[in-house]
Amino acid sequence: MKKEDLPVVIEIMKKEYPKWHAPIVKLIAQKRKDPLSALLCALLSTRTKDETTAEVCKRFLQRVSKPEDILRIDLEELEKLIYPVGFYRNKARQLKILAKQLIEEFGGNVPSNLEDLLKLKGVGRKVANIVLSEGFGKPAIAVDTHVHRISNRWGLVKTKTPEETERALMEILPVEYWRDFNRLLVAFGQTICKPVKPKCHECPVRNWCNYVLKYEANG
Repeated sequence: MKKEDLPVVIEIMKKEYPKWHAPIVKLIAQKRKDPLSALLCALLSTRTKDETTAEVCKRFLQRVSKPEDILRIDLEELEKLIYPVGFYRNKARQLKILAKQLIEEFGGNVPSNLEDLLKLKGVGRKVANIVLSEGFGKPAIAVDTHVHRISNRWGLVKTKTPEETERALMEILPVEYWRDFNRLLVAFGQTICKPVKPKCHECPVRNWCNYVLKYEANG
């Protein structure tokens, strides 16, 4: 796949996206409520399936609308509230620290820039970019395992880490597609372009994929 192919490929994927019924769809709905929701859901989603995270976030956000709400919840109760996300006990403790940090350092607000977001407990580049994109509507490319894998599988980039993939994509992907890229590729990776045994015969963009072209060339 070449840089010039991206507009066509992305428009095709936008049209196909509703057909995939991917787990990320419900989670995106929770993230887009406000910056705090985007931050909390992104943190809870690490090492957890999207369908599980979506249900937990829906329940969690009924109790939490500001950082102070987290501090008022007893730690043991907080653990039960976010169960069964992965590492829920560690995440409950992280949420307590995060809430205090937001109040003391940012006036109870979620920061709207990458530098400050990365200062928050448990926040790496992927989570920070999700908050910028889903919470603030800013152009940002959140690179998770799906985005990293598929971008390399397509032949769009040749990178070894998500950080390298983010930098490479920022150079070749038009800014107007940055916000959609994670949503589209995660849904695509969950349903079609899976890590093992991808459904290439069902792929709507197979004609541009290096993986498919190499497979067909080798018989």
